[in-house]
Amino acid sequence: MGGEMQNKTFEEIKYNGKLIAIVLRSNYSNNKTTFFSPPDFSQQLGYIVYKKNGIIKPHFHKKIHRDITLTQEVLFIKKGKLIVNFYTTNKKYIESRELKTGDVIFLCSGGHGFKMLEDTEMVEVKQGPYSGKNDDKVVFRGVEGDTIKKRTKRLV
Repeated sequence: MGGEMQNKTFEEIKYNGKLIAIVLRSNYSNNKTTFFSPPDFSQQLGYIVYKKNGIIKPHFHKKIHRDITLTQEVLFIKKGKLIVNFYTTNKKYIESRELKTGDVIFLCSGGHGFKMLEDTEMVEVKQGPYSGKNDDKVVFRGVEGDTIKKRTKRLV
């Protein structure tokens, strides 16, 4: 039912074979550029590596029509600690993870809710344009108010 641990610094969280989230821990490192999201996702998550004096040639991205039917988001935990709870689109709780300063999470599909364990600051990146709270999301009651420590997996 739950996540597939890839290693201690990178995890794909899946439910019934579907990718729900990707977690990159603050201590993740690689010696080469790596993309974690499938190429057909409307949001892409990669870890980019360049040596000293490496160059990215000046460029711009061509105007191209893309159909985006699902909002995906990436959160950078700038400071603090929190629990993220994962849900199906039928509002069924799946599992939880603890995130802390420096961690990155790519929320790919399904639902999610958060409980802050410490004062927390995050940077959020998601597709636009924003269509307003009523059109953008379905809000529901989850487990965020419950005692969830026993459900939470923290990778060391």
